[in-house]
Amino acid sequence: FAVLLADELIDATPSALQQMIQIYEEVGTSILGVNEVPDELISSYGIVKLANIQNKFSKIESIIEKPKQDAPSNLAVIGRYILTPRIFIELMNTKSGVGGEIQLTDAISKLLQYESIFAHNINGIRYDCGSKLGYLEATVNFGLKHPEIGSQFKKFLKDLVV
Repeated sequence: FAVLLADELIDATPSALQQMIQIYEEVGTSILGVNEVPDELISSYGIVKLANIQNKFSKIESIIEKPKQDAPSNLAVIGRYILTPRIFIELMNTKSGVGGEIQLTDAISKLLQYESIFAHNINGIRYDCGSKLGYLEATVNFGLKHPEIGSQFKKFLKDLVV
């Protein structure tokens, strides 16, 4: 099954989920969508360490939620997951973590003991709509691309800026 977090919007063709499904069909196990993030944002995300780096996807060695220091990489999980049902067992046995919440990242870390999990660096433009600026960037860019109102919206923005 797939999990898509609503605060991460990805503009991609094929879609981020379609990219991941193609890999799932090849490997038959959990896949996490990842992207590189700047060093100053690493502590805001689940971060993966890769066991081997390949072109389309790479095996994950470890994952940590919002590392404060000594992050294993700058590859952040970006709210796109294909997970096997085993994750439910791991979630039931996961204690509260960062922020006093049960973290999906912690359950995925436990899942690594039972199955291989792969990371796919999503090809597309990612908007972090969990931030005000990211939300506005996504709104403007998708508005400009909209087939029915894109040209009207572009005119509105030009008139607004002038």
